[in-house]
Amino acid sequence: MSNDPLLQPFQLKHLTLKNRIMSTAHEPAYAEDGMPKERYRLYHAEKAKGGIAMTMTAGSALVSRDSPAAFGNLHAYDDAIVPWLKDLTDHCHEYDCKVMIQLTHLGRRTGWNTADWLPVLAPSLVREAAHRSFPKMAEDWDIERIIGDYAAAAGRMQAAGLDGFEIEAYGHLMDSFWSPATNHRDDDYGGSLDNRLRFTWRVIEAIRKEVGPDFIVGIRMVADEDWDKGLSRDEGVEIARRIADSGNFDFINLIRGHIDSDAALSKVIPIQGMRSAPHLDFAGEVRAATKFPVFHAARISDVATARHAVAEGKLDMVGMTRAHIADPHIVAKITRGEEARIRPCVGATYCLDRIYEGGGALCIHNAATGREAVIPHQIAKSETPGKRVVIVGAGPAGLEAARVAGERGHAVTVLEASGRAGGQVSLLAQNPRRKEMIGIVDWRLEELDRLGVEIRYDTYAESGDVLALEPDVVIVATGGIPQNPPLEAGDDLVVSSWDIIGGTVKPAGTVLVYDDSGGHQGMTATEMIANAGASLELITPERFFAPEIGGLNHVPYMKAFQEKGVRITINTRLTAVRRDGNGLVATLGSDYADGWSEERQADQVVVEHGTWPMDELYFDLKPLSSNLGAVDYDRLVMGGDVFPAASNDGKFILYRIGDAVSARNIHAAIYDALRLGIRW
Repeated sequence: MSNDPLLQPFQLKHLTLKNRIMSTAHEPAYAEDGMPKERYRLYHAEKAKGGIAMTMTAGSALVSRDSPAAFGNLHAYDDAIVPWLKDLTDHCHEYDCKVMIQLTHLGRRTGWNTADWLPVLAPSLVREAAHRSFPKMAEDWDIERIIGDYAAAAGRMQAAGLDGFEIEAYGHLMDSFWSPATNHRDDDYGGSLDNRLRFTWRVIEAIRKEVGPDFIVGIRMVADEDWDKGLSRDEGVEIARRIADSGNFDFINLIRGHIDSDAALSKVIPIQGMRSAPHLDFAGEVRAATKFPVFHAARISDVATARHAVAEGKLDMVGMTRAHIADPHIVAKITRGEEARIRPCVGATYCLDRIYEGGGALCIHNAATGREAVIPHQIAKSETPGKRVVIVGAGPAGLEAARVAGERGHAVTVLEASGRAGGQVSLLAQNPRRKEMIGIVDWRLEELDRLGVEIRYDTYAESGDVLALEPDVVIVATGGIPQNPPLEAGDDLVVSSWDIIGGTVKPAGTVLVYDDSGGHQGMTATEMIANAGASLELITPERFFAPEIGGLNHVPYMKAFQEKGVRITINTRLTAVRRDGNGLVATLGSDYADGWSEERQADQVVVEHGTWPMDELYFDLKPLSSNLGAVDYDRLVMGGDVFPAASNDGKFILYRIGDAVSARNIHAAIYDALRLGIRW
């Protein structure tokens, strides 16, 4: 038996959880037709395989038809879900991983113009900003049918063989009855705390009548909305006490804050640059006040913090949810004494921003997550003899390619033009708020050291340098260089976002930033210029700024912009720049109004328009390669030999990845490297 607090079992009623680490309920948006089919099952099974004690599915599963999916939610109101959940549960049980689910009625936190176009509802006529819905006030017949829907959904979960479930009560229908901000009723469900809890008691009574007293039922609840017009700390803790004393619940999964806007949500689910585990002490206080099992997750991304939470008695089970998206094998690595090999969650929140923007959850630097059916988390040795591999470029794409090739058993040499690894990741980490991103690089460098991969720095590789190494495979990961947007004049008068972020050019006086890319690059440069004290206007041709950045990452940028007085202009193009004495004049145009034009005086014009591939080496080597640089995309996706042989005497396979192909993002670069690297 280990003495590690995280590896101690926890007894929850009749259920023995083999350690103290769990993945809390979240919706990865992998559902198909509202069902947790293969992709959904394999995602949770990978965490089970990795040693986690319990995985909580769905965030949240819907109990009623008039609670339409907001981000790929499961349909717990449909009997068809039972066999799919049973398959998922049985698979996880093979690894002694317990499985629960989260049930909810979303209330006003969804849209009316999806699914069956039924009106959304809430206790009162209070709009939710995040989903822009104006709800109807729940009537008596709504309340009665939804109580019945909760009970019926609970019965389905029991029939599927789950180990239990939790009711969601933060930002959804149930706690909307609790909060003074959202409950303005003057009937039996409004006013006093007793009345505001009436719906909760009726729901749990109906559930217990359906599933009996032994089936495990918990609640993920807000105990302090951290909001002057919302549920207070005192009332929230009192609700927690009443829930603990009711005899109908088995655990509390604690939340602090409210989630009806992106800014509020970012305090509940903090991102990089924000405090680690900001609500952990509060969770400990609720546990002490209730003497009841308490679970909690909010940016507990490292093992040391998780261990502290359990060792100090703040939590019974610690949620490491985003951390398991980055590395589903955390517990296995702790158990093997390989804690240092855990792939870190860098707080980029690419996962959640994709969900909230309508995509599936993906980790910014683990491209296997969500693709378990075709991409392994553990790279197997190649079945063919080891190859001599040369990789040019040590950015995220090149480092991942080297890691995969090393794991496959190949002899790998990386040639890097600069004196350090990292590429654009090293550049973006110059923003103090985003310095955690360097973990993407550091983790891979440590893995490459373990694998014996050679990196030659300060080596600007030309074709002769590569050929001298007699490679079997050459991977060009040289990245890109910043390019200007198309301008009628003034190309030589502007500076790039890279110049600002990297510090080679300092912000000067009055600055105009033109962002024609919509990602972190332009926003980071703007933030750094604003923090330097310059007078600043951000101009973009988009309908809204930074469309490539999701809502949670939008928050800190907007905070900085408003605090520093940044002027934001949308729907406007930069067409030209000219000198005017010691300053510059920027000419602006429109896609909407023919002939419209304005001018801006500025001391400095900064532009962001993606990158131009550094592909000279690739094209030099292409005619010498056996595949002439070609990749068979159909076989890449469907299976088979992805590098077609050409009718020449080429001695090596050649391909390029990441921004050496085209300007994309970190995840795309790492995905390129991984899915191509496992194919030879």
